[in-house]
Amino acid sequence: MSRKCFITGKGPGTGNHVSHANNKNRRSWGVNVQKVRILVDGKPKRVYVSTRALKSGKLTRV
Repeated sequence: MSRKCFITGKGPGTGNHVSHANNKNRRSWGVNVQKVRILVDGKPKRVYVSTRALKSGKLTRV
């Protein structure tokens, strides 16, 4: 299962790791997602949700 938020659709970000000598290597930042049980269409479902969505109150936890 991908590390992607079920509510907001947030996924991993990408960019460069830049050294002091200005060498650049590709890297990725993971998303802070938690596996929680929420109500989806009136039924409980276990999905990955970002902590930002959890704090905002956009969902109903079971």
